[in-house]
Amino acid sequence: MATDSSALRDLAHDLGVSTRYWGWDGTEKDVADSTLHAILAALGSPVASDEDIAAVRARRERAPWERTLPPVTVMREDQASSVPVHVDHGTPVSVHVLLEEGGRVDLVQGEDHTPAHDLDGTLRGRARFLLPEGLPLGWHRLVAETAAGPAEADLVVTPARLTVHEQYAARRAFGVQAQLYSVRSERSWGIGDLADMRDLAAITGARHGADFLLVNPLHASYPTPPVEPSPYLPVTRRFTAPLYLRVEDVPEHRSLTEVARQKVELLRGTVADRNTRGDRLERDAVLEAKLEALEELFAVPLTAGRAALLDAYRAREGQGLEDFALWSAIAESVRGTPRETVLQHLDEAVLEQARTELAERIEFHVRVQWWLDEQMAAAQAASREAGMRIGIMHDLAVGVEQVGADSWALQDVLARGATVGAPADQYNQQGQNWSQPPWHPERLREASYRPWRDMLRTLMRHAGALRIDHVLGLFRLWWIPEGHRAADGAYVSYDHEAMIGILALEAQRSGTLVVGEDLGTFEPWVRDYLVDRGIMGTSILWFEYDGEGKPLRAEDYRTLCMASVNTHDLPPTAGYLAGDHVTLRHELGLLERPLEEELATDAAGREEVLDVLRAEGLLAPGPAGDVEETVIALHRHLARTPSMLLGVSLVDCVGERRIQNQPGTDEEYPNWRIPLADPAGRPVGLDEIATDPRTARLLAAVREGIGGR
Repeated sequence: MATDSSALRDLAHDLGVSTRYWGWDGTEKDVADSTLHAILAALGSPVASDEDIAAVRARRERAPWERTLPPVTVMREDQASSVPVHVDHGTPVSVHVLLEEGGRVDLVQGEDHTPAHDLDGTLRGRARFLLPEGLPLGWHRLVAETAAGPAEADLVVTPARLTVHEQYAARRAFGVQAQLYSVRSERSWGIGDLADMRDLAAITGARHGADFLLVNPLHASYPTPPVEPSPYLPVTRRFTAPLYLRVEDVPEHRSLTEVARQKVELLRGTVADRNTRGDRLERDAVLEAKLEALEELFAVPLTAGRAALLDAYRAREGQGLEDFALWSAIAESVRGTPRETVLQHLDEAVLEQARTELAERIEFHVRVQWWLDEQMAAAQAASREAGMRIGIMHDLAVGVEQVGADSWALQDVLARGATVGAPADQYNQQGQNWSQPPWHPERLREASYRPWRDMLRTLMRHAGALRIDHVLGLFRLWWIPEGHRAADGAYVSYDHEAMIGILALEAQRSGTLVVGEDLGTFEPWVRDYLVDRGIMGTSILWFEYDGEGKPLRAEDYRTLCMASVNTHDLPPTAGYLAGDHVTLRHELGLLERPLEEELATDAAGREEVLDVLRAEGLLAPGPAGDVEETVIALHRHLARTPSMLLGVSLVDCVGERRIQNQPGTDEEYPNWRIPLADPAGRPVGLDEIATDPRTARLLAAVREGIGGR
């Protein structure tokens, strides 16, 4: 029996699924019924008839009455709230709060005239208790005392506003944006690593006055080759890729036997020549060599002090670390077989056997994460010693692989049957499918948002700032049902008050600046909400227009944002000025209009921006001349904005032209595999950056433009 379309759409709306949306072309579009059916199924509410719709509604109506307290209550410190409490009708109840740091707050009961509900023959009543404003920030426990015994649930009190950014209001900050894997030194193993990150922060901070270094997500991929090139498609967002470990900086390296030391040197020698290659990065060979070297370090007995530090790290990261190490040990044990065959079906019997048979490998993966954590801490410490006010800015990807550590460990709070992506836009007119399972809104709430909290705590521990890729995903995500085209999806909403409130809480506690990448299609109130909560936005020069469709004047940029000329999904500025992104999309078959039309439109848009610079006296009248001068002028223009942060891409510093990532492609283009190089394609190493005059000129222009040190 078919469902009534109107009833289907009403149910979808009530479950937070959009039935209409605004496209990039300014037209409102309807979501197909077939899409709604598939997304409701992914949400755990499949409906094939009107009776099914009624059953879903009945189940949702009774759910709150079945439990005494909601699974979690998230409130702002500056706003009073209340919590509903369900008990058998007429039964007395009292509620108090056990504060995270100790202490107790008894709650006052307020009025609630909701009629009693018949739950399978038992009348259930609803009482309401008042949560006053001014409760201390933190993760507290609500306790409801009833005749049947106590019931408990989480109460999260979040900041009214994240205030970390306020220290940059008087003196703005600038920093360098880099794809870390592409930035190598003479000491690298063919891939930029955490020691290179430390040194790049030191160089740009001490010699050029930079305040931060933004790097790509360092999340872990599979523990053995082949390695997924995209840093935005990891197996976990909480833990770090061993690929980025500098082997020689691990303390146990000092205690290697002479034979083991020579072996490590030989292993590095097998990949060191890749430091001078300018065409492609080869992660697989590097990871193979590093893993073999790490086996030698793992064999070194820990001193008593080192063992104590490892124990402290394990205690801090808790079960999440143990789960990741267990999954990693299993994943490497099935190398050579289709990963999905084993890793999608890890029942308890398989896990218990693995805990016994792979105990040593589990310990190995725990220790590797500990070493990575130490090197992350060292990089942040070095950045601050070099004078950076912020230090390392880490990047949080939108999601994870469909078959990975998080998709297994967090399977209870992830949705199946749908992936995350983006609808069609002017740069990718076929839409994008990022092949990542989305958070399940209701199951995440049932878990008190603890998976979200735990991830943030780990990422922020050694971060001066955290960039949230596609921060709009904390409001809604574009879900694409399995078997559907990327363009044939729908938006699913999340409780942004809870998601962003918890983000603000963890950032406030750790002193971490938060920058949200808020580009794309969004409702106007979203940016206002982010400003209200103290979350910085992102402005990309080429995308900033006023209400009349003209390039935004420098003085009209947002204050609470990080402004930059480009982003990793665009070519470096030298390539963008030449229209390389349009030509590449044509070669890859991603355009829906003729090449000449796209090139003309793109060139006209660039000229509009350059005309603003000419009017400001930053460029001479007439056609743009020297590319380096134009790049500097664009950055000087941004330096005139009121934006608190200004990001300068390392590729622009050295004159690189090639794009790192072309959205909408996989093997058609070598995404995320382009080493840092100069305009001629010659690789540029970290040691050269330290004395590179081109880098010095661009960073000096920015520093002087914002009145930096």
